[in-house]
Amino acid sequence: MIKKHLAVLLTVCVIAVSLSLTRTASAQSTVDAEQTRSKVQALSVNRDKKIEVKLHDKTNYKGYITAVEPDSFTLKEAKTSNLQKFSYAEVEDVKKVGGGISTKTWIIIGGVAAGSITTWLIVKPAFCDGGAQTRGIC
Repeated sequence: MIKKHLAVLLTVCVIAVSLSLTRTASAQSTVDAEQTRSKVQALSVNRDKKIEVKLHDKTNYKGYITAVEPDSFTLKEAKTSNLQKFSYAEVEDVKKVGGGISTKTWIIIGGVAAGSITTWLIVKPAFCDGGAQTRGIC
């Protein structure tokens, strides 16, 4: 008799735990879908920027956003020009492709480096007096 009651109690506990885990997983997927939707909407403002879409099954797609809908978005693949429609729930991550240092940034860095070297070559002789002094930067 006690074994029967324990078996029923254990079954009820297992069912309760599995139901709570299912609710948590569905709530997380809803939050993830909302985050994905907000990322896609932010990236879709500039439609000529290439993005990368990573799905939950680990497949990747690269292309350009062509349409944004309340429950999905459409991506035009960069290589094949095929249109792919993705639900926000099936997307794991969306990000802009590239993200490296732009050419403009490299030009600025180069200009600052050249200016620093030029300044050093001009200022050092004025302070060092031909190398006779041993204080400071000389």
